[in-house]
Amino acid sequence: MDTCRVMRQDDNGNRYVVAKGLDRAEAERLAAEFEARGHKQLYWVEAEAA
Repeated sequence: MDTCRVMRQDDNGNRYVVAKGLDRAEAERLAAEFEARGHKQLYWVEAEAA
């Protein structure tokens, strides 16, 4: 099973791993939850390297 991570980019362009080792559905749910909080940061899901 492929695993994914949730990433965040702040207002200054710095990128951070928010969560890792998740399946795609859980990662998407978590990213959507963070996006819904209304902060200006950008959240996205990407596959982790094998």
